[in-house]
Amino acid sequence: MLDLALHVGKYDIQKLLGKGATGSVYLARDTFTGREVALKTIEPEVFRDPQFGPVYRSQFLNEASLAGKLRHPHIVAILDAVVGEDSGHIAMEYVAGGDLSQHCRREHLLPVPDVLQIGFKCCGALDYAAKEGIVHRDIKPANIMLAGATEVKIADFGAAVLKRSQVVQTAALGSPSYMSPEHIEGRKDLTFHSDMYSLGVVLYELLTGRKPFTGSNLEELISRIRKHEAVPPSAVRAELPKELDAVVLRALKKQPLQRYPSWSDFALELSKVGELVLPPGAIPDSEKYVTLKKVAMLATLADSEWWELARAARWRRVPKGERVVNEGERGRSFFFLARGESKVTLKSRLLNMVNAGECFGEMAYIAGGEHPRHATVEAVTELLVAEFEPERLERMSLGAQLQLTRALVRNVSDRLALANTRIHR
Repeated sequence: MLDLALHVGKYDIQKLLGKGATGSVYLARDTFTGREVALKTIEPEVFRDPQFGPVYRSQFLNEASLAGKLRHPHIVAILDAVVGEDSGHIAMEYVAGGDLSQHCRREHLLPVPDVLQIGFKCCGALDYAAKEGIVHRDIKPANIMLAGATEVKIADFGAAVLKRSQVVQTAALGSPSYMSPEHIEGRKDLTFHSDMYSLGVVLYELLTGRKPFTGSNLEELISRIRKHEAVPPSAVRAELPKELDAVVLRALKKQPLQRYPSWSDFALELSKVGELVLPPGAIPDSEKYVTLKKVAMLATLADSEWWELARAARWRRVPKGERVVNEGERGRSFFFLARGESKVTLKSRLLNMVNAGECFGEMAYIAGGEHPRHATVEAVTELLVAEFEPERLERMSLGAQLQLTRALVRNVSDRLALANTRIHR
């Protein structure tokens, strides 16, 4: 029975979360900050193993070296790490929902729209890691943590910078089912395309309840991964849209360059096919993110800051002819028009047209407090609108707030100049 009085360094152990062949993960409390963390520990005999000890140590050191370096909403944050001669521990952000392996069986599959949103977010996280020079090398359901309905965080970057000589050893340590053909073959200098293949396997399994390649032994499995084509997902599960087949199967191409040229291309295709399976009126996170990222005035935002904005807003679809704001009414929020076209009028006189990717109502927000709206904004077509309220924006990081404020001031300046020109005509 676990001794609940156990301490590891500055961490007070609360309970055991999981135990593997090399160590354990505990729910622990940082006695300095009071924060709950997931504490990964490694058994002393693991580092002493004559065959695999150096590989395990390398993986553990790799993960520990990332403490404080990867900052992304869909990557588990490494908060602290201590590695000694015979033991070590890593404190990570605690994610309460477990990992995706629980949703890889036919009887426990997630809704298809949720799987596609998860895939979209993983693409963004792995794109961020790739731009930091990191290839994960061990993408599988057990390393993708579920923080909410479609909120995920990728964990365990320990295999990220293994040397080529260690790749074959690593394959023997765990299932190679998610490894790309080039990874299994031991090719040097793996690129993001290897992680892309692995994510394709994960999506295939989450969608169908089975892996694209199986074998009665390791040799047969490796042969199938290298030489066989996967059965289309819709042939395994009939209710899946056939449009999804091409998206997933492209990620599973044998040659890296046959896969998507970038993570953003893969993410965009997942977003497009996701629209086919969404319930009426739904506004997926991918749509919010994609529309915000197209805005020129927000181009300086980091990926994590775009996600902050997407989550800070209140999103809604507005029918044609409906007013979004009325002149004279009091307000303090501003709006972003993600899709559609609207007109701005003052006493029925046209001042301006607002198109997708533009903001309106900024004066009330910049002025602070509640102020009368200077004009009416009405939908000319169906709109997708994001409303930003001061209280929600204040919870964003200071860097994101600063970038947003600068963009809004530039936008207001341009709009006032145009409005003055039209009034004097």
